[in-house]
Amino acid sequence: MTLHRLGLVVHEGRRAAVEGARRVHDWCARHAIECVDIDVWGTQSRRRSGREELAAAGALDLIVTLGGDGTFLRGARIAAKEDVQVLGVDLGRVGFLTEIAVSDVERALSAVQAGENACEQRMTLTMRASRAPELPPGMDNVLHSGRGPALPPPQVRPETTEGDGWGVALDVYALNDIVLEKLARDRQVAVGVYISGRLLAAYSADGLVIATPTGSTAYSFAAGGPVLSPRMRALVFTPVAPHMTFDRSVVVGADEAVAMRVLPHSGQAAVSIDGQLRGVLDPGDWIGAYASPRPLRLVRLHPANFYGRLRERMLLTDAPATAQDESAPFFRPSSPVPPDLEHLYLPTPEG
Repeated sequence: MTLHRLGLVVHEGRRAAVEGARRVHDWCARHAIECVDIDVWGTQSRRRSGREELAAAGALDLIVTLGGDGTFLRGARIAAKEDVQVLGVDLGRVGFLTEIAVSDVERALSAVQAGENACEQRMTLTMRASRAPELPPGMDNVLHSGRGPALPPPQVRPETTEGDGWGVALDVYALNDIVLEKLARDRQVAVGVYISGRLLAAYSADGLVIATPTGSTAYSFAAGGPVLSPRMRALVFTPVAPHMTFDRSVVVGADEAVAMRVLPHSGQAAVSIDGQLRGVLDPGDWIGAYASPRPLRLVRLHPANFYGRLRERMLLTDAPATAQDESAPFFRPSSPVPPDLEHLYLPTPEG
């Protein structure tokens, strides 16, 4: 990839991230590449939408994030809108998305510039709604939490046609999840859940999560949902603390939409996208989440090792049985792949 202009998203509260950002700026200066700081939190009175941030940054060839998965998601929501690749520099503790250590950032940028990297695609979610979500007056003050103003509600996409029964199309690209959850602590949200236009069930719960395979290790996992391979194209629906016998997750195809309607006897419901509150729905309102035709493109310097990272991040290496396991059977010997296995994904052996 030939780099002309690079966008930088930095966790300003971490010294290592600030130091890494200096390295990126120095590398760009040496290679005559323009480097733009994307100020996603900022000090302004309001936060910009992802499209406004992208417009302010200009045409980018690559976005580099320095922080944990939260910082990565900030960059990802900008990158997905214009199909820009993202390189995540890892400074987190339970990261599944970031790629390299901060000490390797210059080497990584040189590899990208030389075209010596792979591009991994991750499925994203987008959504429609019965109306554009809004934040009630005064809600922004509740959401500060020392992090600055809240993100604005999602904008309506231009292709929306009013009154056609399909709701309004929202400018949303979620890498992890779209969540509907209770707004009042003492009252659960009551929601009818529909898959491909057919009623699944009515839930009374603290929240309902619609996640991508990438997001299956985030909120959905914490609520008891399954871990999905990021190579899959699927949606996983997981209820959070439901008051009903059926409390299991449901995995649906990537060509199936999941809709949630706030029932008449429910309280208001909050809509969160990748962990950011973006609006509040009233009884009778609905949202529909479905696979976006535009994936997120991640820069990878090495073959993906999702399961190794899962073992590491979830502390599975502490299991006593791991001391007895020295090498992986079956996958993968150095000899040629047998014909009956040629259709499988077989990454290059490590080392």
